[in-house]
Amino acid sequence: MPDRSGAGSGRMQIYLPIAEVSVNSVLLLTIGALVGVLSGMFGVGGGFILTPLLFFIGIPPTVAVASAANQIAGSSFSAFLAHLKRRTVDFRMGTVLLLGGMLGSWIGVHIFTYLRKAGQFELVISLLYVVMLGTIGGLMFTESLRAIRRARDPNAGLIPRKRHTWAHGLPLKMRFRTSNLYVSAIPPFAIGAIVGILAAVMGVGGGFVMVPAMIYIIGMPTKVVVGTSVYQFLFVTSFTTILQSIENKSVDIFLAVILLVGGVIGAQIGVAFAARLRAEQLRILLALLVLCVCLKLALDLFLRPAELYSLVAG
Repeated sequence: MPDRSGAGSGRMQIYLPIAEVSVNSVLLLTIGALVGVLSGMFGVGGGFILTPLLFFIGIPPTVAVASAANQIAGSSFSAFLAHLKRRTVDFRMGTVLLLGGMLGSWIGVHIFTYLRKAGQFELVISLLYVVMLGTIGGLMFTESLRAIRRARDPNAGLIPRKRHTWAHGLPLKMRFRTSNLYVSAIPPFAIGAIVGILAAVMGVGGGFVMVPAMIYIIGMPTKVVVGTSVYQFLFVTSFTTILQSIENKSVDIFLAVILLVGGVIGAQIGVAFAARLRAEQLRILLALLVLCVCLKLALDLFLRPAELYSLVAG
């Protein structure tokens, strides 16, 4: 089978037996570190960047999605330790999110299996990524521009934590002392389930959904939601990796370990950056990165390929 990564044979090359391609190990380590930085800096799993980047270097989508969950688990553990020291983790809220996430992950793995057997996995995932990254990147970019323009106003961008939304009128209320909240457990459970499905089907941590949802719907403090989301990613992505290994056998251990090492290192750097840099500037840079990845995926989908026919082992 031809080497789709386009890299020559050399001492830095490593053969991935499940993916059936050879790639540069330093490149994989760098990609893992980049995603780790995003995890520690923004409280996102980083899979929405990691998985498309793996597509670009020639990793088959099924292997990229399944193996990305393992890397997110590693970088999340590293970021979790850093946030634990800062006491910015709400374990009770995180447990509710986790229960929903495990249910969603189980559902997502079955969706993954169905799409793979139907032979439509690559097309569906690519289209989902284009739509998701375009929407998230556009909204994030617009919001960041507004935040920068309102930077002189000390009250700009602050979210009233005491405000009542539809979520506060639901039953099954619980008290979350670390977040200083008394709200229904239903919305965080549902948000966790959605994130679990995304982790299994798309290889993403889901922080780009969880973080804004927990802030705007639940009213959770920003400094706590980041650490709590990382706590949820740690267990949900670990659970997803185990399910993918058993159900689909699509986790490449060599790929996962290299990405994991880079992710653990990068997460510590990301947490340090988050404590020093302005949030709105970081968000606009992340938005631009997301939009660039979205554009590359869209071009790959709609432009005429250089080779009209290729043979790929199933």
